[in-house]
Amino acid sequence: FAMPRVDKHSTGGVGDKVSLVLAPLLASCGVAVPMMSGRGLGHTGGTMDKLESIAGFRTDLTLDEVQTQVRQIGVAMFGQSGAIAPADGRLYALRDVTGTVPSVPLIAASIISKKRAEGLDGLVLDVKTGRGAFMPDPASARTLARAMVRLGEAGGCRTTALITAMDRPLGRAIGNALELEEALQALIGEGPADLRELTGRLAVEMLLLAKVCESQEEAQLEVARAMASGRALDKFRQLVEAQGGNPAVVDDPGSLPQATEVELFDASEDGVIGTVDPRPLGQAVVEMGGGRRQLGDAIDHSVGFVVTARPGMEVSAGQPVASVFARDAAGIELGMQALRAAIRYGPAEPPLPLIVGRVTSADLVDR
Repeated sequence: FAMPRVDKHSTGGVGDKVSLVLAPLLASCGVAVPMMSGRGLGHTGGTMDKLESIAGFRTDLTLDEVQTQVRQIGVAMFGQSGAIAPADGRLYALRDVTGTVPSVPLIAASIISKKRAEGLDGLVLDVKTGRGAFMPDPASARTLARAMVRLGEAGGCRTTALITAMDRPLGRAIGNALELEEALQALIGEGPADLRELTGRLAVEMLLLAKVCESQEEAQLEVARAMASGRALDKFRQLVEAQGGNPAVVDDPGSLPQATEVELFDASEDGVIGTVDPRPLGQAVVEMGGGRRQLGDAIDHSVGFVVTARPGMEVSAGQPVASVFARDAAGIELGMQALRAAIRYGPAEPPLPLIVGRVTSADLVDR
């Protein structure tokens, strides 16, 4: 490859659609991004499921197809296969039956083995922490981040980890097609501020690891130019077309799957929103049909939430603070129950900073 190769991995969260923005954005900046992605796991959504909201989009690329596509357009987004880190699939099955899925050394080895198989020059890790993350405790998230950075660096891949907040949903949209639409907004520099900030921070780290930019300031300018000029959005259009999807979705998000039922959720009282717990919302998307409870389940890409409520936000009784998107009345009721469990009133708990910490080969630098 003539271009440096970099990738990003997230440990998973609710509303985490960053990869959908980051991969085409980096490719539009002259970096090759062979991004191996996953499906939804538990209450967290999967990048492949979100991409498959686009009619015809293929994620089951062969190794030859990935290599050809990355050479041609600089980016491919695909799933794990028997040709890439095949031993990891067998080890995961063993972990499942031996109760070792939460083992930090095995998590780190699983993630880094797949990323090293991509032949990367640089890797950025997004390690989530907070009540909606698999590592809710920041100390545990730091331990995992250190382990993965150590393994990545030992394999000759420049590796950095950001520890980021998942004590509230990321952005507003939760659910496959809804998140894809929000990602399209972010590709032109619009959409929720937290999504734009986190994507920008990760993009800067990736550009620095790729040695495309020499300073944070230069990298920030490059990211801003790629979005403002339309290069990033055009690259996403190329990605969709290359993988068999309908590129018209880029200009007409209304062609994405649409929910049959939509209902507003209103604040139940005057006051201040204390917490917005991501976990019940992610679990509800699965129950509403937007995720898998077992292998082989079909997914309804249209269902989910748009949540405007944020911790510390002052509201009045009857004020809309979220919307539920469902395929039937039963799904609406499931969504309403989840919102009642997730949104709590009272003094706002101090939220985690969006960027909780940063781990490099020189160890953790708190932010």
